[in-house]
Amino acid sequence: MLYALRNCWNNVDQIAGPLSPRFQARVGLLAIPRELDIIHMQSFSFASYSQENKATNRIAARTLSGFGVWLAVGLAAILLFPGTLLAQTPVTTWHYDNARTSANTTETLLTPANVKFANFGKLFSDPVDGIVVGHPLYLPQVSIPGQGIHNVLYVATLHDSVYAFDADAPGAPLWTTSILAYSPPGATPVPASVKQSATTTGWSEVGIVSTPVIDPPTAIDPAAGTLYLVAETYENSKVVHRLHALDVTTGLEKLGGPTTITASYTLNGVTSTMPDLFEMNRPGLLLDHGHIYIAWGSNCCNGYSQGWVLAYNAQTLQQEGAFDAEPGKALASIWQTGAGISADSAGNVYAETSEGFYAAGTNLSTSVLKLTLQQTQTGSSLTLADWFTPFNHQYLSSNDLDMAEGVLILPDNQPGPNPNEAIAVGKQGTVYVLNRDSMGHLCAACTSTTGDTQIIQELRNAVGFESGTPVFWNNTVYFDGQSSPVLAYSLSNGQLVLPPVAQSMKIGGGGNALITASGNSNGILWMINGKSMMAMDAQSLKVLYTTVQAPNGRDTPPPLAHFATPIAADGRVFLGTQNSVVVYGLFPDLAVAAGNQQSAMVTQSVNVEVQAIDPYTQNPIPGITVTFSDGGKGGSFSSSTVVTDSSGMAPTSYTFPTKSGTYTLTGTAPGFAPATFTETALPGPAKMLVGWSGTGQSAPVATALKSAIVTKASDAFSNGVPGVVVTYSDNLIGGSFSGNPVTTTSTGFASVNYTNPTVAGKHKIVASATGLTSVTFLETATAGAPAAIATVSGNNQAAAPSTTLSQPLVVKVTDQYGNTVPNAAVTFDDGGAGGSFSANPVSTASNGTASVNYTTPPATGTVTINATVSGVSGAAAFTVTVQ
Repeated sequence: MLYALRNCWNNVDQIAGPLSPRFQARVGLLAIPRELDIIHMQSFSFASYSQENKATNRIAARTLSGFGVWLAVGLAAILLFPGTLLAQTPVTTWHYDNARTSANTTETLLTPANVKFANFGKLFSDPVDGIVVGHPLYLPQVSIPGQGIHNVLYVATLHDSVYAFDADAPGAPLWTTSILAYSPPGATPVPASVKQSATTTGWSEVGIVSTPVIDPPTAIDPAAGTLYLVAETYENSKVVHRLHALDVTTGLEKLGGPTTITASYTLNGVTSTMPDLFEMNRPGLLLDHGHIYIAWGSNCCNGYSQGWVLAYNAQTLQQEGAFDAEPGKALASIWQTGAGISADSAGNVYAETSEGFYAAGTNLSTSVLKLTLQQTQTGSSLTLADWFTPFNHQYLSSNDLDMAEGVLILPDNQPGPNPNEAIAVGKQGTVYVLNRDSMGHLCAACTSTTGDTQIIQELRNAVGFESGTPVFWNNTVYFDGQSSPVLAYSLSNGQLVLPPVAQSMKIGGGGNALITASGNSNGILWMINGKSMMAMDAQSLKVLYTTVQAPNGRDTPPPLAHFATPIAADGRVFLGTQNSVVVYGLFPDLAVAAGNQQSAMVTQSVNVEVQAIDPYTQNPIPGITVTFSDGGKGGSFSSSTVVTDSSGMAPTSYTFPTKSGTYTLTGTAPGFAPATFTETALPGPAKMLVGWSGTGQSAPVATALKSAIVTKASDAFSNGVPGVVVTYSDNLIGGSFSGNPVTTTSTGFASVNYTNPTVAGKHKIVASATGLTSVTFLETATAGAPAAIATVSGNNQAAAPSTTLSQPLVVKVTDQYGNTVPNAAVTFDDGGAGGSFSANPVSTASNGTASVNYTTPPATGTVTINATVSGVSGAAAFTVTVQ
């Protein structure tokens, strides 16, 4: 068989050519080396399709054969339909695997880059007849009789119905099975009032509650291709539970089913019988080593239930063992917010129990159980192999802080002293890291000060209320408690490292998150947050998407079931609601085919082209009307609506408006992710110079103007033109420029700083460029500070005492360059001779002169008058004779 598989693969290379790494990843081929051996084959098969059956030769052979069927179908499809990319990730059990890691690491389509509301959202929904509580399951490439091969979504409802839908497109079910058809006449789902379930769950009836489990199709095993489920019915005023086995291709009952479920458990000579009326199968079913495990607990509102685990043979549907966590008492329910009970690689089964009556070793409420199905000479029995109970179990039990989540089984051979570990968490938000080889039982000496010292690690009240089953990915454990952040802790030597490596914003919902990733990259954490679904980047825990982001309620799901959880595979996310199953995924792409990042001058055109692409097959989509837009920026398209051709192509040309700059063009179509082009409109040739700023300034001589002188070179539409050489001139009056000539910038501006000449007055600065009309800037050079004062007129006059001189006394003030200085304060002083001045001090006029009238003193004689200016050494002197 291995030889045939190698030849088949080699033939693919020869016929279709080498497959690209991206294509191989999309169809799951990168996981399969060419040098296949039996160990590689089994490892790949178990990891992808039959994780529940790793340890038995029968299942190994069956899985190997099944892998051959899957691969043969896949290779045939590649050869016959090269444009079709095959699905690769079956979801056959609650949250992907029996370890309940809640991580799908083969997701190549959904990435943090494309899970955003523009690219991702609600694709379609299919109606169902009741509330969906357990999450949907999924099988790729299933041959449905008379209907061809489909990727199939399996959905079970509280109305006791099971649906098989095409996971890729909306439509009528491929098949529908009513479990009531396998019940006596008159049977109905159990009314919620009978089960006392409506108070907290909001259910009106109880039928199929838990997530079923699938044994996927293979070629040779008669038990293969089977969907197992537990259904409740109401028959003649009694509650009845049955284990059903449905053919995944037809929905028909098989393996002699259904089997009516009853159970008893004897301890110390006292036999307890499972009370159907008070029991509910909330946790997802477990298929492991050919055995079906079913866990049971309370209806939510009664004190008569017990925590049970039952084991059934997957081929005969006969009971193989029963365990009662609370024999002779009540409660110790196993409900786990719907999480499936777990199994390790050796076939040990793990579950958490809720509040009840505790007795070490027999009655194990508020505990983590390890059970083993043992074969005996007379048959088999399900026995307690080990357990852990928190030291404060009585407090937890009395305050409804029970152990109510699923148990995470870490991969075997962890580094550190404890190679086999599990992680549990209770409602209170305390995390327990357990040694699966010695779980610790109850530490009687432990207290609130010490904590549970008998286990590997305990994080008290660390992760929020009802945190859900921990998620394991990339050596990191995630917790998503209600009304708290999502917290991510790395593992080192078998312990969680504090503080967390990442945490999200505070969320309202939480519980039973999951991760999709491509190996150790592109991780996305998915969860229900209240009434909506959200996705976070698994590395940073930043929100990528929520179902309330898109406008007009596009992605809002109908009301959800109590503790609903999504599931994801092959680029789609499936979410059961109270009346439907909703499929979320990537919208078809309008990919940029040609013409992005072009440039042309304003009013000229560029060609752009989009291609409509199916993101799941990469096939082109013809007949799609694409609408092109520039967001109302004024450009025009040769055709703004174009229908894609047979290759999915839609071309058009775009004429830029008159304004230069960057333009974002979009191609859109309803239900498609848009295509975006970034184009650049360049300015036309320079047509004019414009005096942009800096004219009309004033500054002292030999001083730089405060603001730069700026000229703009413009095209015919006033767009700035770069690269134009602008020369500035002041007609040689002696000023200076910071640089000259100046080349216009990318926005068309030529800026220069100018220092005034030493000559005061108004002057012109001219900006010019070859072929363009020059522009003129008018600037003013004002005089500098006073540097000298001199007599102009009025000296050597004579007059009688107490008489005004016939001529005024006139002086002139100049700066260092000889420019007259206006508004300088001149002070006149006659040395105390007793004369008087008409004003003192006197401001110089615009021509730099200051004039004053002088009245002589009463006494005769010669008077010397000095005129001074602050900051100027020396004075202008006048001599007056009084006679």
